[in-house]
Amino acid sequence: MAESRNQTVREIGRSGVRCSAVGLGTWAIGGWRWGGTDEAAAEAAIQASIDEGITLIDTAPAYGLGRSEEIVGRAIAGRRDSVVISTKCGIVWHTDKGVWKGRQDGADLHQYLGPESIAYEVEQSLRRLGTDRIDHYITHWPDATTPVEETMDALLRLKEQGKIRSIGASNLSPPLLRAYLDSGQIDAVQEKYNMIERGLEDALLPLCRDNGVSVLSYSSLALGLLTGKIGPDRTFAGDDLRIDNPLFTPAARQKAADFAADIHPVAEAHGASIAQIVIAWTLTRPGITFALCGARNPSQARDNAGAGRLRLSEADIAAVNSALERHFQEI
Repeated sequence: MAESRNQTVREIGRSGVRCSAVGLGTWAIGGWRWGGTDEAAAEAAIQASIDEGITLIDTAPAYGLGRSEEIVGRAIAGRRDSVVISTKCGIVWHTDKGVWKGRQDGADLHQYLGPESIAYEVEQSLRRLGTDRIDHYITHWPDATTPVEETMDALLRLKEQGKIRSIGASNLSPPLLRAYLDSGQIDAVQEKYNMIERGLEDALLPLCRDNGVSVLSYSSLALGLLTGKIGPDRTFAGDDLRIDNPLFTPAARQKAADFAADIHPVAEAHGASIAQIVIAWTLTRPGITFALCGARNPSQARDNAGAGRLRLSEADIAAVNSALERHFQEI
């Protein structure tokens, strides 16, 4: 795989799978809880990401009941060997086993990680993505009804069969991560982490560092709050998940706008956007290996990719940390 455009490249755990430290997250591309999607713009965003040297593309069946995976599959056609595909299992609508998760477009979703379900899901993902292997396969949410060792046995079998190349898990507690570690090689976890949501630093990040487990941060831009583009007057409509999110109160959006203004000199010195500084800062945090960032059009994709080429100095990081302390002590 080409490592181009001066992107920072890192390994997923000890798997031997290497990809860009900035990854493209495709939750919004699936449309669900993001007010729909423009599929043509979404495909163009994926292709622009690849053009800019982004090699990590993260998706999931639950992002639009397979829609995001299908869009990714179309966008990477003819370019499969240029990307590392990360997708997930465990949010299902083909069975009512497991723990009820909610509804999406008339379908009942369940959190279920039984071996027979994983075997079914991987085939569906391979078909939608138009590929014969998944580079990084992640359990999307825990399933209290299935022992972790049974889930891991199923994933290890898929790895032996060559259908997946590395194993991950998402939305874990430290005890649950220990259970995964006790059941076989886990290469990475995918968890919510950004400048203002940093709970991972207390226990999960040290546990990952001690065990050679990579961390993929999702919501790296706090659902867009930290881009510097969502001001206090912005409104959200339809099924947009930000409507009732406490991060997006007018007061919180004002704090974000003030923070963006405060770090503008750092961005200006690098010829960078606010979002690029936020992503680059995230990648300097001890234990954070990859930062997943959503993009719904080529412009957003190219901007995110620019963060992978930034190298922040200690003075830059100190300036950003100081601004964080001033504006986000409470939100």
